[in-house]
Amino acid sequence: MPRNYEIEPAFFAAVQISSNGKRTVTTADFVRELAKVNWHWSLKKANDWIEMSVTTFKDISTVEGDNRTFMLFNPNGGI
Repeated sequence: MPRNYEIEPAFFAAVQISSNGKRTVTTADFVRELAKVNWHWSLKKANDWIEMSVTTFKDISTVEGDNRTFMLFNPNGGI
């Protein structure tokens, strides 16, 4: 049974950290983590949740479609 409190931890479990410290997450990785806790969302629904619930990640996608890429940013002037 899916529980609402499992959504945000699934998002942060999907975050990848590169060797230079850049934190990114793709919609597909987020959906995969959600499935592990019995949430079965479409890419569109996952994107909608990210846009409404996560303010510290911005869209850096380079291709069109629902499998988007988001990157952690510093809203105070840094990246």
